[in-house]
Amino acid sequence: MAAVLNVDSMIGIGFSGLKASLEKFPGWEPDSWAYHGDDGKSFCCQSTGKAYGPTFTTGDVIGCGVNFMTASAFFTKNGVCQGNAFRDLKDINIYPSVGLKRPQAHLSVNFGQRPFVFDIDGMMKHEKLSISNEINATDVSKLHPNLDENALLKELVGQFLAHDGYVETAKAFAEEVLAEAGALKSRPTDYFDNFDVEEDIDAVHRQQIRAAILDGDIDMALKRTNLFYPHVLQDNPRTYFRLRCRKFVEMLRHSTELLDSSPERRAKPLNGHSAISDDDFEPEMDLDENMNAADDWDKMETEEVDNGMKYQDLLDGTVRYGQELRYEFKDDRSKLVEDAFKDIFSMFAYEDPRKPPTSHLLDPSGRVPVAEELNSAILVSLGKSSSAAIERLYQQTEVLVSDISDEGGAGAFINVRNDFLR
Repeated sequence: MAAVLNVDSMIGIGFSGLKASLEKFPGWEPDSWAYHGDDGKSFCCQSTGKAYGPTFTTGDVIGCGVNFMTASAFFTKNGVCQGNAFRDLKDINIYPSVGLKRPQAHLSVNFGQRPFVFDIDGMMKHEKLSISNEINATDVSKLHPNLDENALLKELVGQFLAHDGYVETAKAFAEEVLAEAGALKSRPTDYFDNFDVEEDIDAVHRQQIRAAILDGDIDMALKRTNLFYPHVLQDNPRTYFRLRCRKFVEMLRHSTELLDSSPERRAKPLNGHSAISDDDFEPEMDLDENMNAADDWDKMETEEVDNGMKYQDLLDGTVRYGQELRYEFKDDRSKLVEDAFKDIFSMFAYEDPRKPPTSHLLDPSGRVPVAEELNSAILVSLGKSSSAAIERLYQQTEVLVSDISDEGGAGAFINVRNDFLR
């Protein structure tokens, strides 16, 4: 966007390609497009212009926008869009261009460092809404010839729950689908007709392993994995490594839970005495009350000492485990291992790792990707797909959206995760 500050002659605002001459006005040369202020015409790669918009001069603000989705360009004057000036702008690399007839003429340009006069954000929202409406109106009946959209979604959800080991949830969902079909006197799909997750003992085992990880009990997850699927961790050393690292995180996380009650972490007393004033005691308290208060204080001090010892023991155990972990993978110089060690061991550099910049490492949400990775490894060992159908559908959609986003395509207005998964 350009603000015309002082112009008493011709001015052209637009864009050009690399082949355009810099010695002539924008729009008059091949590979050059512009809106001229003296006559309000648009010029497309030639000296003959077409009637387009009003003239402009000193004090006006002219904006230029290119919609790569529609391969068109438009101009604005003082915040008002003048409509499309050029079309079929395909397979071109363009750059902002301004032409001034006299050397004393000057203007100010804005590439986004200041708010635009034209409501470009509103225009973007309109384009995004238009594309979203088009997506919502799309006929999906051909995605699965034998299922309508509702039935297809239910099968995808049911298959995902069973695939990822959510056994009880999968059973409850299947029962709800069958009950709904019965109430509506409609026939459920063959998938739910034959759905019997109880017979899938592997699903039960995977659920137990997943639950252990999500509870932070990595030892139990490792024990069950080795019991039910003894070769999985041997065949997937990266997954095993991530589990071991997660155990270290859980150990440190458990020890930090005692930070606030550990005497080493409490404020030191003043001059060797507790910072308690006489006002903290009630003179009307009788003897029994004073004795009870003293007993409570002794218990509190004892509990603090116990917690302090527990904290130190847990911290020492975490350090030893970290040393063992480092030694076990001392010969692995891969970036994955080095980066993981850098992250988890960095928590010792901070007084309280529960606070930024290391707080995210202790977040329980970090258990989820570990559980999903181990679940996928188990499924592969059983000759099954490592991902559920809905996950593959999501991944494929992400790739397709990325492809149609190139050079400002319609996909540039869509974010699958933010627009549809939240």
